[in-house]
Amino acid sequence: MHLHLLQHSPHHGPARIADWLDSMGHSHTVFHLYAGEAPPDLADCDALIALDGAMNIDDVATHPWLKRERKLIGRALDGNKPLLGIGMGARLIAAELGATVGRGTFAEVGWHEVTLAPESPFDLPEQFTAFMWHGDVFALPDDALPLGGSPVSPVQGFAWDAGRALGLLCHIEVTRAGVAELLDCEERPKGSDASPHVQAREAILADTSRFDRLAPLLDRLLSQWLRSTPA
Repeated sequence: MHLHLLQHSPHHGPARIADWLDSMGHSHTVFHLYAGEAPPDLADCDALIALDGAMNIDDVATHPWLKRERKLIGRALDGNKPLLGIGMGARLIAAELGATVGRGTFAEVGWHEVTLAPESPFDLPEQFTAFMWHGDVFALPDDALPLGGSPVSPVQGFAWDAGRALGLLCHIEVTRAGVAELLDCEERPKGSDASPHVQAREAILADTSRFDRLAPLLDRLLSQWLRSTPA
């Protein structure tokens, strides 16, 4: 399969997703929308991934490419190709499905527990620790199933159209080097200063094994997601 990846920030890259795609024999192209690259043609890929980013999904005045990207995501939802969104990418998908997207009660930054929803169509652990980097959240779209939630953000993900479209608020694709770069180069999500659910840089990076444990989790999720659409 060939996948198109939409990148919204220099510090929110594919991370371990790129390695997984290579290891599984899939090819991929990354489109750096923040650097002026145009959104791709959906016909040229077998699946689409929209990565995280710091901007508001409605800020088309500052980021005019967002309008084209939202149309691209809408076409992907109307088609039959797998679609994955992470962070901002998930918020874009949720918005295109008519769900409310806005500021959460508290920002979440660092490592937090996610409890799998009983209705989740994905075979994942009942509880797992994921990396969080968000102030904005989304409601569960109509006709979607919840993947799971944290105490602060009850909807940490959703699956739509039998799992063909998947949105993740949390991050299971990150590496230690990528998170260190994010912490050094990006402002914390809005609301971080007043949130009790934001961890310090030292605490986030202290345990390397936390990053290592994400690899099999990502493998399970991506494998099931790409199998969700019949050939």
